[in-house]
Amino acid sequence: MKKWSFSTSAIHAGETGEKIEGAVTLPIFQSSTYLYEGQSSYGELKYLRLNNTPNHISLCRKIAALEEGEAAIVTASGMAAVSDSLMAVLQQGDHMLAQNCIYGGSRDLLSREFPRHGIEVDFVESLARKDLEAGMQANTRALLVESITNPLMQIDDLVQAAEFAREKGIVCLIDNTFPSPFNFQPLKIGYDMVIHSCSKYLNGHTDLVAGAVIGSREMIEKVNHRNIHFGATLDPHTCFLLNRGIKTLPLRMRQHNSNAAALAEFFARHPKIARVHYPGLPGSGVNARTRKLFNGFGGMLSIELKGGKKENEGLIRGLQIPANAPSLGGVESLITIPARTSHAGLSPEERKSTGISDNLVRISVGIEGVEDLLEDFEQALQQIG
Repeated sequence: MKKWSFSTSAIHAGETGEKIEGAVTLPIFQSSTYLYEGQSSYGELKYLRLNNTPNHISLCRKIAALEEGEAAIVTASGMAAVSDSLMAVLQQGDHMLAQNCIYGGSRDLLSREFPRHGIEVDFVESLARKDLEAGMQANTRALLVESITNPLMQIDDLVQAAEFAREKGIVCLIDNTFPSPFNFQPLKIGYDMVIHSCSKYLNGHTDLVAGAVIGSREMIEKVNHRNIHFGATLDPHTCFLLNRGIKTLPLRMRQHNSNAAALAEFFARHPKIARVHYPGLPGSGVNARTRKLFNGFGGMLSIELKGGKKENEGLIRGLQIPANAPSLGGVESLITIPARTSHAGLSPEERKSTGISDNLVRISVGIEGVEDLLEDFEQALQQIG
């Protein structure tokens, strides 16, 4: 079969060839239980918790196609995807490495929950070989990174990290939520598993919570085994909504990329902005080798205003379009202060060690008219200080 383009795969990959009762769209199979038809193993039984009902199968095939992986599994949340995938490759007595600046929920899981289960975690300052070598131990089994870090929007040397993991024989996992597979496909450069919070760009409409893990069939079978035991299965209706959301991913991501780039350039020139964190800007520190891997840099950026708490609150209060809310990746623009929301679970010392200041403002740039967004931020900035 001819390999489809990304846009065609987003619409048609994973869809059943049979049009059930003539329906062009795959229906919602709102059933937990299916007939026994002589299956020889427990995993082959059709049952909702086993992640193998028609809506799951179609959705997983589509997501695997977009990341160019052999298989995928969907989970009840992005954090379920993170925990399932790591627990599939780690056990008591193991050690793992992770990037220092990652999503607060992931860091909380690694630093607070994993030690209780006998899994040791060290956070590395960068993905430079010297830092990875310094963190390695005889029992190191995995490395977790983010393709674009949350909330500082850094892109480290992702190629180096994958090469290092292969050389050392450790499993390399990457959270690819921020760029989405439209902008970056990590499996192509040697990552073993790709993780998504599908609540964000893959769905794109701020109306569901889901996660996904993509990789080889062998790896995904291990992850699914953990997911079955932990019970973090996605319900059929949410599968249906996520499948529908993915169909417009290419269209949305082009606009996210364009709008965020325009806003980043606007902030970089603005006299009231002290610093802009966006990997697409010149001088962002992204090396040429890494830059070539990305089709675009997504819709996420963060800024630091000249001033502090008063100025941040004034900006957020003065905006008319972006909502003050902690999530990201939807069609609408959102703005938040990570120290109070996405990274509130970290101690002040932990936030400081990762470079997250209390006045850092994170913006999820939506797909509204860019001229309206620029005008709105300009008028809000004029009101402060």
